[in-house]
Amino acid sequence: GSLLFCPSCGSLLDLPKDGEDAVTCEQCKYVEPATSFDNIEITTRSHPDAFPSALRQARKTQTKNLDSLDALERVVQKCPQCGHDEAFLKQLAMRGADEGTTNLYTCVSCKHGWQLNN
Repeated sequence: GSLLFCPSCGSLLDLPKDGEDAVTCEQCKYVEPATSFDNIEITTRSHPDAFPSALRQARKTQTKNLDSLDALERVVQKCPQCGHDEAFLKQLAMRGADEGTTNLYTCVSCKHGWQLNN
């Protein structure tokens, strides 16, 4: 099967059903002709950084200064730098629409920042 993304909003489009002459994006209602799914050559390449190991991820953590930490939710999460067991949490949808959120943590004690993907 072929994967096509909406050129308007980037959402993954459903495959056309038999007899359908167009597919409508569920997010923005953009209409894509069913013929767009015909004769598509798919090439997939993955860079080693696309699948980071826990050690590589730990090496990339950094301290971030956030102006409004008090407005963020406090959660129980152990800081990989100082070991403190409380952090501020901010959740973002940084990846594809069909994938989980990314949790951005900032240590309450040392202000070290790191992220975890859900």
